Amino acid sequence: MNILRIALDGPSGAGKSSLAKEIARRLNIVYLDTGALYRTVGLYAKQKGVNPSDAQAMAAILPTLSLDVRMEEDGQHVYLNGGDVGDSIRTPEMSKYASAVSALPVVRAFLLDTQRNFAAHHSVIMDGRDIGTVILPDADVKIFLTASAKARARRRHAELTVKGIETTLEQVLADMEQRDRNDATRDAAPCVAAEDAVLLDNSNLSVKGTVTVALAIIQAKVEEKSE
Repeated sequence: MNILRIALDGPSGAGKSSLAKEIARRLNIVYLDTGALYRTVGLYAKQKGVNPSDAQAMAAILPTLSLDVRMEEDGQHVYLNGGDVGDSIRTPEMSKYASAVSALPVVRAFLLDTQRNFAAHHSVIMDGRDIGTVILPDADVKIFLTASAKARARRRHAELTVKGIETTLEQVLADMEQRDRNDATRDAAPCVAAEDAVLLDNSNLSVKGTVTVALAIIQAKVEEKSE
């Protein structure tokens, strides 16, 4: 298998990014954080004063948006019109913006080619909401990572606290449950597991344990395809 494409989907806060980064490191492949792309589009909507749920308004500003993904020494960096967005896209507010813009077909179409072209030329693991169902329906391995809402909220709250972003666990949980509802019920590419995805519930698993299980799933799928 010359190019390995791994699709990692699941709800917000399940630990997709952490898992994807570690899998990429272990297998020496590229990690593409697709959620960062939607967060960056959301950031641009905020900068332009556009309602992220307004499809017509979003369609009007997309032609003026230049988005570039670069793999640098410390990982993936996303550039918006030439500027590195850094951690400005990692706030709870940008999570809401990302959820809103990702529900719009016009935004999903805008980013579709970027993601597919990347996967056509690199062995890659992508994480998001619809990688296995829409972006890479022919991925070699599909994993749907999930956990209970409470477990995910605790993890996300801890991440935000480390970054110095002040919020409460109750607010993080409420935001997460609302985003879950939005992502699962939206018309455009809802957050659901692909029929051929392997479900990995890590509510009671450590990061290390989640990585171990995921690597076993990947190895089994690769061996199955090479037979």
